[in-house]
Amino acid sequence: MKKIEAIIKPFKLDDAKEALAQAGIQGLTVSEVKGFGRQKGHTELYRGAEYVVDFLPKIKLEIVVADDQAEKVVRALQESCQTGKIGDGKIFVLPVEDAIRIRTGEHGEEAVSTT
Repeated sequence: MKKIEAIIKPFKLDDAKEALAQAGIQGLTVSEVKGFGRQKGHTELYRGAEYVVDFLPKIKLEIVVADDQAEKVVRALQESCQTGKIGDGKIFVLPVEDAIRIRTGEHGEEAVSTT
């Protein structure tokens, strides 16, 4: 199994969700996070004073899938979240040793399947 973590721009969440649904993925976790990469934040003007916004709002998606679905998920996320501008985000693919469905006690891929 693989865990796919994607850090994306907030306005791309609906596009990502639709692309994942079309790819057959039904479960995901969404978190509101803050961070920066090469963009290094930006400056804003508030009541006449300029200040630096170091951490930018982002969305973190977490999806656990069977190994054979990982590439499809990565492709769906990349295509749906790409704007071509700096700050589009990153996708990380990590191995998952085990998963347990709390309700039934199922292990492995059975625990993350939708059936």
